[in-house]
Amino acid sequence: MEIYNKTMPQGRRNLARVVRFAPEIFQIDDVESILSINRTKATGLVSRWSRQGWLRRVGPGTYVAAQLGLLDSDFVLEDPWILVPALFSPAYVGGWSAAEYWSLTDQVFRPILVMTSKTIRERHQTLHGTKFVLRSIQEQSLFGLEPVWRSSVEVLVSNVHRTVIDLLDTPSIGGGFQHVIDCVGHYLRGEHRNDDVLLDYAIRLGNGAVFKRLGLIAEHHHDSEKLVKACCAHLTKGNAKLDPTLDCPRLVSKWHLWIPSNWSLSMNSD
Repeated sequence: MEIYNKTMPQGRRNLARVVRFAPEIFQIDDVESILSINRTKATGLVSRWSRQGWLRRVGPGTYVAAQLGLLDSDFVLEDPWILVPALFSPAYVGGWSAAEYWSLTDQVFRPILVMTSKTIRERHQTLHGTKFVLRSIQEQSLFGLEPVWRSSVEVLVSNVHRTVIDLLDTPSIGGGFQHVIDCVGHYLRGEHRNDDVLLDYAIRLGNGAVFKRLGLIAEHHHDSEKLVKACCAHLTKGNAKLDPTLDCPRLVSKWHLWIPSNWSLSMNSD
């Protein structure tokens, strides 16, 4: 049974109830449900609380309770991942951010990489002190995801296998292909490696360039003969670039891959 200070104004009691029972990131619908009021009244309350500084608007119709110590300063979320489901869903944290999460890299990227099937107008957004880089994907490509809890918010992140496939699909979301090579190398040497899942995801994603890039990398790693053969079996016609953002004048005919002129095939495989 909840007990509130009877001397507290009704408006403050309503605010306390919302803060206590709403998710960390909440919407007007949550206020309606918690206080059993209609939308017009809920919208009015949220608007007033925002003007008073008790709430911060983090997106269209989306709010977070302001930390008391930050009421008179610029509001910065301690864990900006919690904004992802509220603002970009259907979406998941992917690319270099997922690579960091799964310890595929020691490199630190400040922007958070978000893959979303929601229509986006600006690929680069700064929200509450955090930079987000957004990439559009088809809704049918939302597979290979894992829910993680950040504070009280469930956020989807690409699992380690899907992370590798995404990096091979679009090297730019992995910080460039040299960094992608390093991440894939960590995966192939790591405890989470599962060639069957990796190949299944590559087939489901449907980009032939993934097999070409994966095959090229895998043949320079130990215990990858079966993976290399599988990549060969799934090669598509036509040539692709190792990194679409770079000039790639040299052709590796085995993998139908154009590579940069100064790029070495002798990669670290220990």
